[in-house]
Amino acid sequence: MATQSASIEALLGVAAGRPASLLALAYSIEGGLPVAALDRLADSVAPDDPRFKFRLIPKATLERRRKSLSQRLTSEEGDRLARLAKVFSFALDIYRVPERAREFLGRPHPMLDGKPPLDVALGSGPGADLVINLLGRAAYGGGA
Repeated sequence: MATQSASIEALLGVAAGRPASLLALAYSIEGGLPVAALDRLADSVAPDDPRFKFRLIPKATLERRRKSLSQRLTSEEGDRLARLAKVFSFALDIYRVPERAREFLGRPHPMLDGKPPLDVALGSGPGADLVINLLGRAAYGGGA
């Protein structure tokens, strides 16, 4: 699990924090992830879609965050980014190649009522959990 946390932090571009603290990512989110974390994650998940970041944070809200003195996201926005980073990190662990992970996340899946896993993961925490479960099934022989 520690490897996955480091991977999530790397996707968000935040420091891992003190090795003794398992809550380093949680503390970073509570303190407000930098807006750059959104840019970094969007470039990893959807490098060919410059508008993808607006699926995570509305354009007007993002512009306000960029203009603010702190240039930080709220904890709710950071939590949403971390949720997506967790899903993408797990997809990378399974498929090993970013293009294959993106392909899986973007392709409609019959076990998700024909919705792409990325859409389900972006919709809610339980949706992200379903996608991670589906990825686990692919990794450990349950089919996905």
